[in-house]
Amino acid sequence: MAVRIRMKRLGRKHRPYYRICVMDSRSPRDGKTIEEIGTYDPMIRDKSQRVSLKLERVDHWLSVGAQPTEKVAVLIRKFKESDWGETKSPPPMTPPQEKKPAEEEAPAEEASAEAAETEEATAEAES
Repeated sequence: MAVRIRMKRLGRKHRPYYRICVMDSRSPRDGKTIEEIGTYDPMIRDKSQRVSLKLERVDHWLSVGAQPTEKVAVLIRKFKESDWGETKSPPPMTPPQEKKPAEEEAPAEEASAEAAETEEATAEAES
């Protein structure tokens, strides 16, 4: 019998919660477990609080040949090393910038004056 350490999904839609379980590899994802050895809640903001494991049981099952899935192997490694990475802080709050609509009128007047000058110059050149 091939034994795997994998996650069993619980929770509702858009709010996942996982139990880290030792299961027969042929059983379905949410099927019968041999032993539950931890939990994983990806919705918790503090990354160090997302995973809880019974390390003695994890080591036992790994020693007797249970194979963890890729995600569970990463969680076990991070839990043992306490290597959760840095959480990004939100950008600082700044007040919105006010726009100055008065400056838009001046270039329009200058453009009309320049257009009038070019019309006069073309009229003189034609004559």
